[in-house]
Amino acid sequence: MEDTITAPSDSYSKGPGTGGANTPLTYRDAGVDIDAGDALVEAIKPLAASTRRPGANADLGGFGGLFDLKAAGFSDPILVAATDGVGTKLRVALESGKHDTVGIDLVAMCVNDLVVQGAEPLMFLDYYATGKLEVAVARDVVAGIAEGCRQAGCGLIGGETAEMPGMYSEGDYDLAGFSVGAVERDRVLERDKVGEGDIVLGLASSGVHSNGYSLVRRVVERAGLAWDAPAPFEPGKTVAEALLAPTRIYVKACLAALQTDAVHGFVHVTGGGLVENPPRVYGDALALRLDLTSWTPPAVFPWLAKAGGIEGREMLRTFNCGLGMLVVVRADAVEAVETALSDHGETPVRVGRIETRTGDAVVFDGLDQTWLA
Repeated sequence: MEDTITAPSDSYSKGPGTGGANTPLTYRDAGVDIDAGDALVEAIKPLAASTRRPGANADLGGFGGLFDLKAAGFSDPILVAATDGVGTKLRVALESGKHDTVGIDLVAMCVNDLVVQGAEPLMFLDYYATGKLEVAVARDVVAGIAEGCRQAGCGLIGGETAEMPGMYSEGDYDLAGFSVGAVERDRVLERDKVGEGDIVLGLASSGVHSNGYSLVRRVVERAGLAWDAPAPFEPGKTVAEALLAPTRIYVKACLAALQTDAVHGFVHVTGGGLVENPPRVYGDALALRLDLTSWTPPAVFPWLAKAGGIEGREMLRTFNCGLGMLVVVRADAVEAVETALSDHGETPVRVGRIETRTGDAVVFDGLDQTWLA
């Protein structure tokens, strides 16, 4: 497999050719258009170039992407890697024909995972696979990827475009993302940093982000809504436009918060929601007590709960419910961290605290007083 965004993959179906048994065949006859792949490379070169940063020149066309850690300013770095996709949110994009934001989701799902280790995202690569390459669609997707990389401050240094006839239904494509970051050895965030008495701040999500869409799509279907119908939970937008709001990228705000030396951990709230993700950052003797009345979620969540008849605890273990990132902070330095986050566009809310575990790893206060009841 090639390491750069270049010509399509050489996987193809072995169906009959277009001529007789002795007619010379071409790769195009087999369903793979190398010219389209070349056109895509040319179309996305300026997008990749827009993500240049120290250590990455973001040029495309070689067999691998290079990154210079010394040029990026690291002296004793630990590398951190993450890979992810967009899940069945991609189905919403495909069925609605709106492709310009799922690339942001792809980057967000990777780089937000890196920053929870204390790492600065440095480089990103994507994998785009389809049965027939549509250059305009692919360019829209990569434009979103480039925008996500700019928001995260990482370089788009390469990827792979695979045109594979017979592997995908007409018009379908799939995405995967890969990102690498670095953190100085003595700055790695580990579970033993979180302690009893730490305060937990919540950073708002833009909506559902990129998890739980198999359930979301079932609710939309049950409600009898088309993707181009007005969104009942967001006036002025269609259902698809509202549900395709891209995952927020918290990297720059979180990196700024780390400079206070008071952050003990981050929680990227993805699959598993507010039930399964928090315990990943603290020890088995600790629990998070979360006050469900301390924030107001985007309207999509109450709508999903009501329209789908989804019980409160199921909502909490499936969706972010309005909090895309949690920040675990030393109690005597909360104000400094709040200021750092606010200076970078966030509006942190105090949503909980770390305490000794006596039962569940996450304890929810106010469950019977909120929209989840």
